[in-house]
Amino acid sequence: MTDNSVSDQFLGVHITPLTRRRLINFRRNSRGFWSLWIFLTIFIVTLLSELIANDKPLLVWFDSTPYMPVFVSYPETDFGGEFLTEADYRDPFVVELIEEQGWIIWPPVRFSFDTINYNLEQPAPAPPSTDNWLGTDDQGRDVAARLLYGFRISVLFGLTLTIFSSVVGIAAGAIQGYFGGLIDLFTQRFMEIWSSLPTLYLLIILASIVTPNFWWLLGIMLLFSWMGLVGVVRAEFFRARNFDYVRAARALGVSNLVIMYKHVLPNAMVATLTFLPFILSGSITTLTSLDFLGFGMPPGSASLGELLNQGKNNLHAPWLGISAFVTLSIMLSLLVFIGEAVRDAFDPRKTFR
Repeated sequence: MTDNSVSDQFLGVHITPLTRRRLINFRRNSRGFWSLWIFLTIFIVTLLSELIANDKPLLVWFDSTPYMPVFVSYPETDFGGEFLTEADYRDPFVVELIEEQGWIIWPPVRFSFDTINYNLEQPAPAPPSTDNWLGTDDQGRDVAARLLYGFRISVLFGLTLTIFSSVVGIAAGAIQGYFGGLIDLFTQRFMEIWSSLPTLYLLIILASIVTPNFWWLLGIMLLFSWMGLVGVVRAEFFRARNFDYVRAARALGVSNLVIMYKHVLPNAMVATLTFLPFILSGSITTLTSLDFLGFGMPPGSASLGELLNQGKNNLHAPWLGISAFVTLSIMLSLLVFIGEAVRDAFDPRKTFR
């Protein structure tokens, strides 16, 4: 079976020869191709973190009635207890009540990212054991659960920041490159001043005023991250705005917005797409750095940077630093390999027989 037929069958739709060539070039970069599948597999697994690492059972069968504590909160009285508050399924008393008239199915890791294990045989941070596969941090929380949730938060933050910053950066670069003149001149001067602002100091000042969270950090980082793609898009629009087909469209009365969106932007997207995996890895690194310094996600959140900081402060517990370092190394290496494969896919010098 040829590469062409494989690509067509995989997509299930008719594709152009140019797209087919790019897919084949991407597929021939085996390191990037398999990195994409490995990264997607890990990311999909972390999206199901609540079903893998949780302090609530997946399914409880009590008195011939099914319960799903992962999705629904049940009071202790539903299982024969005394309190109207949500049942604590790690309490031996509640477990005994349930097992008298039913059974429990637990997730593979019986801890959430914020669950504290009060039954440690050693003081926290405790080494790996049968209960805590990768040990616990200095507060008794399971490291494996925090890695799962931390990986998910890091990737979702990076993807969201990459998407929003790309939209703003592409729009700014398109306006500069297409219209030029004073618009381009003043925008470039504004970018020079804006990029010189100390981002870290601003984050520290804002963190002392408001409590940082996912959306606060996203908005603050978006103020500065959008400039990464402006130069590439601006250069592509500068190059394409005087092409014959653009002049012909303008002579036919087509509006500037339509010309920019339908005729010039597709050419600029070729160069832009090659930068997206690297922007994603940079966004993840920025969030990890802020968490490491203590200016990132709120305290208690699942964070790879916070786990690295714990590893620095607890050198006698090497599993903390090693776990976070290995996770970040794998994540960023996969993204870099994917970026290299995307770059090869859009490289016009790459040919095939």
